[in-house]
Amino acid sequence: MLLWKTSRTETQVQIIKDEFKDYIKAFLEENSKLNLISKNDEKYLWEKHIFDSLAITKVFEEYGIPKTLLDIGTGGGFPSVPIAVRYPEIEVFALDSIRKKINAIENLKIALNLNNLHTLCERAENLSQKFDTITSRAVAPLKVISGYAAPLLNNNGYFIAYKSRKADEEIQEAKTALKTGKLEIIDIIKYELPLEEVHERNLIVLKKN
Repeated sequence: MLLWKTSRTETQVQIIKDEFKDYIKAFLEENSKLNLISKNDEKYLWEKHIFDSLAITKVFEEYGIPKTLLDIGTGGGFPSVPIAVRYPEIEVFALDSIRKKINAIENLKIALNLNNLHTLCERAENLSQKFDTITSRAVAPLKVISGYAAPLLNNNGYFIAYKSRKADEEIQEAKTALKTGKLEIIDIIKYELPLEEVHERNLIVLKKN
């Protein structure tokens, strides 16, 4: 079952997809210069990257929309930029230590007039600001990335880790790190990407106590 289908019709999904036409055009232009995603993945930009990024919608529906969100290791801007496009009420901070990727996101921000999107060219351990929600997608194992996220979360804030079908394995390996960071797993949301091949995905939802 697809995540979107739990609460949305196919028509509603198409409406959401239509909102991203300008973004897709701007992203492909940046990708031609920098290769933010592979050329083979360009034709699956919506399915593999935007749709996946917006899976966090289910978290917002269950636990509320945050005022601030930090995306650690944002890379090509996933999930930070799709979230900023879809949720203009959230102040989204895209963090990456690679300047050329941050520059590409800055270009997307300008092209799409995303006043709620902010870029940070820095390492997570050097930040002092705290956030309501933190995301991370395809950056590091849960036991590692949770160590960067926990100190930057407000109390009762949420860390959302985008993970593959190996989520259960990563959770087992991260038990000590999660306890140290005062992070508790409160939900695991399973979904599939809308592709012919089965692509199982998980959102691990952790709360800082």
